[in-house]
Amino acid sequence: MKTAELGEMKLVGLRVVCPGDRYVFEIPKAIRVLKERLYEIKQTVNPIRLIGAFIPGDYTKEEDGYWACVEVNDYVDIPEGMTMLTVPAQQYAVIRHIGPNTEIRRTYDKLHAWMEENGLQRLLRSWNLEISEQWGHADADQLELHLYDTIKI
Repeated sequence: MKTAELGEMKLVGLRVVCPGDRYVFEIPKAIRVLKERLYEIKQTVNPIRLIGAFIPGDYTKEEDGYWACVEVNDYVDIPEGMTMLTVPAQQYAVIRHIGPNTEIRRTYDKLHAWMEENGLQRLLRSWNLEISEQWGHADADQLELHLYDTIKI
């Protein structure tokens, strides 16, 4: 576990909105579709880097959901049915998750305990990120990604 700062990110991808208990099923579906349509996205920074984004606390209707995306240099000809999202530069507490998507909550629990032990305050109204350097299996049986939880500096 560590802290890290990431600069502003321009993201293009698919937004998933569903009941909370359905995300573990719906996000992998969106990732499969995004992977199939990746060729449609222009100006990708790193097409094998998958970035998920969400706000963990109170959010508006426009902020509700989970964005499965790739980073782009600029917004150019956004494909039909896709959306764009700009995540500002932020500070994060970071932990690596290896395992099924159904276990991500436990990994977040470990991160949150570490944050509390180290006096780091979560920002629940900011974008959290889940970044994978490889697409792997969209079925989410064996994910390898870094979880970025926004913190106050």
